[in-house]
Amino acid sequence: MSELPLQTDPRLLAGFEHAEDAGVFLIAPDRALVQTVDFFTPIADDPYAFGAIAAANALSDVYAMGGKPLTALNIVCFPSGPENLGILKAILRGGADKVHEAGALLLGGHSVVDDEIKFGLSVTGEVRPEDLKTNDAARPGDVIYLTKPLGTGLYATALKREAVSEAEFAPAAEMMMRLNREAAEAMVAAVAHAATDVTGFGLLGHALEMAQASQVGMVFQAEKIPLLPRALELAEKGMIAGGLMRNREHFQGRVEFSPAVSEPMRIVLWDPQTSGGLLIAVPAANAPRLEDELSKRGVAAIARIGEAVAEHPGRARVL
Repeated sequence: MSELPLQTDPRLLAGFEHAEDAGVFLIAPDRALVQTVDFFTPIADDPYAFGAIAAANALSDVYAMGGKPLTALNIVCFPSGPENLGILKAILRGGADKVHEAGALLLGGHSVVDDEIKFGLSVTGEVRPEDLKTNDAARPGDVIYLTKPLGTGLYATALKREAVSEAEFAPAAEMMMRLNREAAEAMVAAVAHAATDVTGFGLLGHALEMAQASQVGMVFQAEKIPLLPRALELAEKGMIAGGLMRNREHFQGRVEFSPAVSEPMRIVLWDPQTSGGLLIAVPAANAPRLEDELSKRGVAAIARIGEAVAEHPGRARVL
């Protein structure tokens, strides 16, 4: 999309120029629409779980902008024939349950006959302009928080290779099905500066997008970054997806690792996530308020993982 002309309109609050999680369009002085779309191939063997994960992942883009989902449309690619309709029904039920949990309405959708199953949502939400969180507003001195542990890509690859059982995959599935609603409410209440959700580009990829858009540097403390229980073990066993390799190849020239950061940990930091947590940049003075708001809402992780700095804008250091 870099070759497409950028559109300018005073009502356009967020477009695609900074790799934002969603587009934002002002429809009234105190109200803006948030729009996004996301779908992918199965990441779990259980069709209901896959539907719920895909829906939570799509809804997350609205939460990353500080918004609230209003409506959703299904996007379905599925093989023809009646023999697999039970699987399709379970996928759609999982997605619908997450849409309803988010307080949004499922309005219908569109399906295409395809030999490879794919599912996701197009989501419309709303946000007050003063609550909008973009990825280009981090400032030097901001504290960086992450609200879910990393490692879902490693778990998904291990499941595909039958290196973990469905039961062993459960911690990752539970985390991916968890909405980012409470984390979004907390960052709005704490007046965070900027946010994004951690998905396919991994923690470092999305952090670098924020660093580039905001023209700040990022410094992370590796030991503070939350991980799923077996993430490092799976990294050591080589449960590496193609997306991880692409992330590393594309972004590694902008990251400096301390020698103390192990190779398995580096792998986890490049690992593409599905329905990951929010990466939040908050003024240092507001950090205690953010932690309090996250805690009282029962957010999965309350991890202060680093800070934004004036040095090396658009780059990151991992210590």
